[in-house]
Amino acid sequence: MLEALVKRFKPLPENSTLLILGGGFSGQCIGALARALGAKVICTRRDINQPGADFVFNSENQTLPPQEALVEITHLLSCIPPTSSGKDPVLSCLQNQLQELPLKWAGYISTTGVYGDRQGEWVTELDTPKPQQERSKRRLACEQDWEASGLPVQILRLPGIYGPGRSAIEIVQAGKTKMVHKPNQIFSRIHVEDIAGATMHLIQLAAKGKRPRVINIADDRPSSNTEVLTYAASLTGNSLPPIEPFEVASQSMSPMALSFWQENRRVSNQMLCKELGYCLLHPDYKSGLLDCFLQNK
Repeated sequence: MLEALVKRFKPLPENSTLLILGGGFSGQCIGALARALGAKVICTRRDINQPGADFVFNSENQTLPPQEALVEITHLLSCIPPTSSGKDPVLSCLQNQLQELPLKWAGYISTTGVYGDRQGEWVTELDTPKPQQERSKRRLACEQDWEASGLPVQILRLPGIYGPGRSAIEIVQAGKTKMVHKPNQIFSRIHVEDIAGATMHLIQLAAKGKRPRVINIADDRPSSNTEVLTYAASLTGNSLPPIEPFEVASQSMSPMALSFWQENRRVSNQMLCKELGYCLLHPDYKSGLLDCFLQNK
């Protein structure tokens, strides 16, 4: 479906070069769209043998891209999470070099987890972050470091990311589904192709002088986990296990899984879609999962 996004945007300016630091699932999709729009894309991974890797960037062993590779970069996107101590690996290793680049735009991929638990209420970019999980506190610290860097940065806050090969489709097909019910528990999501589309939309708006500090990138329809899994099973023809109360299911959950269920919020995309005019390719999980199903066939 990236072809549909390509038709929406003008080509990037001649000689545009996008540096993607940490080109995993989201980074690869964003890079594919940027290339289709005429930009040169340079992508770093922790291992040169990983898909899409042009150079290695691994802050843990101080493996950095060669200096000559990081020249004439016009756009930058960091998808790299904080270290366990809460430091941003990119700024710790490359900030001085990045500040010398002719950057027109920089993006930092963060998480809507920085809002913390809102008991199912909506959150917008105007809400003060109240992170409760340690990983979210580290993300907020990195957001603040990026904003203090002097780079032309936008903070992109994302909820749960899914897409072809990484969605509820694969979960139900694997037969390891748990149908956990927690009353009024809602999760927000975003299809990876809309991360790419929204990123390109923001880059092109920034070129016109419109660059809000923080943007939520989420779809229109926060939904329960059971609702999403039920629809995925209807597409694939797989059966689902009985619904299990959260109080029971939580006894066998990992600490990481439990932490996701401890927070409940609806993430508003009104700034992105209403104020800034981005039209979602997949406005809800039904559109997104159907796309995943069709691309997997």
